Amino acid sequence: MNRKPETIDEYLANLSADKRAALQRLRKIIKAAAPGAEECISYRLPAFRLDGRMLVWFGAAENHCAFYPGGIVQAHKDMLKGYDTSKGTIRFHPDKPLPSTLVRRLVKERIAQNVERQSKSKPKRRSAK
Repeated sequence: MNRKPETIDEYLANLSADKRAALQRLRKIIKAAAPGAEECISYRLPAFRLDGRMLVWFGAAENHCAFYPGGIVQAHKDMLKGYDTSKGTIRFHPDKPLPSTLVRRLVKERIAQNVERQSKSKPKRRSAK
């Protein structure tokens, strides 16, 4: 039976040992970089949400694992040379995980991006005269 996973643990349980280990490592790094973030499943992928806003996703495909930090991938093309990337995705092989410093940096940048977006979306209060 192919039911949708409801937790990250359920998602990881269905993976091969090498992919599960690579994504568990990624999960641990993300948790450390964003300690207040909550785990969830979004778009059928393991994800983290912070202050009600989606932060990052990760997952596994047939031939690789992937980290989805969103549009900041394009802003860091130089730093991501050597990785298979697309608009918001960084693909990697389970036996060659992403460096923890890179993941932390991208997560911290996503947090800053979300804070900036949230501050711009708050309506300005008018002062009473």
